[in-house]
Amino acid sequence: MKRLLFALAIALLAIAPAIAQQTRTITDLAGRSVEIPAKPLRIVSLHDLSITIPLIELGVFPVGSHGRTTEGGAPFIRSSAVLTGVDFDNSDIKFVGNNPADIEAISALQPDLILTTDWQGTPVDQLEKIAPTVVIRDGASLFETYDLLADITGTQDRMGFLKARYDGQIAQIKRLIDTAGITTSIIQGNDGTFYVEHTYGTLGQVLRDAGFKFPAIVDAIPEGGELYVPAEQLPELDADFVFATYRTDTLETPATATERLNAVVPDFCQYLTACQHNQLIIIPREEASSNSFYALGAISYMIIATISGRDFVPFQAK
Repeated sequence: MKRLLFALAIALLAIAPAIAQQTRTITDLAGRSVEIPAKPLRIVSLHDLSITIPLIELGVFPVGSHGRTTEGGAPFIRSSAVLTGVDFDNSDIKFVGNNPADIEAISALQPDLILTTDWQGTPVDQLEKIAPTVVIRDGASLFETYDLLADITGTQDRMGFLKARYDGQIAQIKRLIDTAGITTSIIQGNDGTFYVEHTYGTLGQVLRDAGFKFPAIVDAIPEGGELYVPAEQLPELDADFVFATYRTDTLETPATATERLNAVVPDFCQYLTACQHNQLIIIPREEASSNSFYALGAISYMIIATISGRDFVPFQAK
């Protein structure tokens, strides 16, 4: 009997490496065919907002992550403390630099899979020398990213729960607000122009999924695209409700958002119906633009709290 058990133990040890090295081929969001581990165990993420936060929400902790640093040099995962409660200082996730990431730090973690984006400056061909590398293209939607990550990590069940909750949140907005009769716009002052996107992060995702309307100039932007609007075209961005954002991770405040808008057009408020009637809504960018189902829920609640049951002055196009 002992010999039999010993033989079985040896057999299991012999096949374990083969099981660990099983691979499969996927198509990443840059259209590349990549052979990856069937069950990756040591993932390095090279974008905190786009990849690390979604992984954590799916219940997968990477061994290393891209991040930012404070003025004092302390690394942090942007928005993660607010959205997931997880950061470098309270987890086993190691900091591997910003942009470009630190190749040596990545290699030292012995990853079996690297997840990166077009934005990341570390060349993909260098990363591929360390481990199989999956690229998530800039402009990929939240759902495209989550679906791919759930497939890679085998967390489709968790993804299903997150989607079901979000579907319920959107249904609640539609029940409480006549979204089809309300126009919305999201603007950001940026180096002398107004920065807008076709779908601005989680805020834009919720607004579009709930059925709110957007100005023609915004709808004309290709999906996943962005536009820098000259100062003189500010009236084209007006709507029933206009949203602006500010970064809390760099200690900005709502006043920062208005200062940047005023820097593009002094006293910008006089040119926006929404602003004149207290229908300019300024919120933290962490919830408004991160790839996060928690953020989708926070935005959904914010929209219900600020718009449902509210009398407002409708925007009239001139």
